[in-house]
Amino acid sequence: ASGGDDGTAHLWDVHTGELKRVLEEYKSRVISVQFSPDGKTLACGSRDNMVRLWDVETGAHLSALTGHTDGVICVVFSPDGRTLASGGDSDDKTIRLWDVQSGDCRAELKGHDGGVWFIAYSPDGRTLASGGLDGTILLWDLNEWS
Repeated sequence: ASGGDDGTAHLWDVHTGELKRVLEEYKSRVISVQFSPDGKTLACGSRDNMVRLWDVETGAHLSALTGHTDGVICVVFSPDGRTLASGGDSDDKTIRLWDVQSGDCRAELKGHDGGVWFIAYSPDGRTLASGGLDGTILLWDLNEWS
């Protein structure tokens, strides 16, 4: 999957190089894309402050996750695929934890003094690492949001 300046996300066949599907529900640039662990859902973060979830097989738009106040720079699924973490750019500075099934924001994590540009889950899903434009790496204990 790749994001485009034209507000689209593209799904490609990695074996043939064939364009399989174009996802078009964006009003601004797609910045980040991430497949769920089972490969069935694609999360896309964009400059319009939203995360959108898509069905990979059908291309159906599943949901739009709203709450960030600036572009969504990074998205990452938890190892079990039930939670999606998203990081906001410089005017937002937050990480949001989303329930993938309901679309509800379960937590808003604050601690960076700049945009959140990188997020990674530990293999057990209990810790989240984030890197920001402020030059810091933060570790978050996620046990209270399990």
